[in-house]
Amino acid sequence: MLSLILPYDEKYPLRILCLGAHSDDIEIGCGGTILRLVRQYPNCVLHWVVFSAVGVRADEARGAAALFAGTAAIEGPLLKTFQDGFMPFVGAEVKAVFEDLKTVVSPDVIFSHSRRDSHQDHRLLAELTWNTFRDHFILEYEIPKYDGDLGHPSVFVPLEAGVYETKVRYIMDSFQSQHSKRWFCPETLLSLMRLRGMECNAPSGYAEAFYSRKLVIDLMLLGEKHEIVRIIILVDVKAEMAV
Repeated sequence: MLSLILPYDEKYPLRILCLGAHSDDIEIGCGGTILRLVRQYPNCVLHWVVFSAVGVRADEARGAAALFAGTAAIEGPLLKTFQDGFMPFVGAEVKAVFEDLKTVVSPDVIFSHSRRDSHQDHRLLAELTWNTFRDHFILEYEIPKYDGDLGHPSVFVPLEAGVYETKVRYIMDSFQSQHSKRWFCPETLLSLMRLRGMECNAPSGYAEAFYSRKLVIDLMLLGEKHEIVRIIILVDVKAEMAV
């Protein structure tokens, strides 16, 4: 296991691109990690993009983005209106959004869907993320669902008690339209984070997990003022990682 340090520079804020197919995907997949980054990198800039946010779901997406960003600068959120479940059938239009994005931001960290996700919209965004941002640090998050597509992630971010509890509260408060779904409850969110926390031996017992296809480590010395984000990486022979 290795602990990675993301450099902190007051002159060059950490640029974070968050991509989600639907209004609650970013928050469920990496909300805790976003809360940690915002706290530890107060000058970071969030670029928030949701591809399917219509009507009340758009209002919910705006409210949730503001909550998770807190005092950090946020670009957007950029909300698109692609039909839920139909994105692969309008792939050219979705790709055009990515082509526009790469002219606006060159992020330090990108959070996107997993390419192994069973939801067709999620898989398309994962593919286009890698197709568009070829020289960037991309972490693919996971979304629990009825399909049962959870896998074996290789990157873990431990979450303190105040962080994972805040994540769940923000999600439940922000997305009122989803409360009728049987799976949309605090227990589902907490159970996945508890499982990942056990797998990485997180001090609090809770963590978020990600998939990393490619990771390039540039060894460098950091000054005493640099903040630390503790990211634990478990590497095995099957992981598609280049170091």
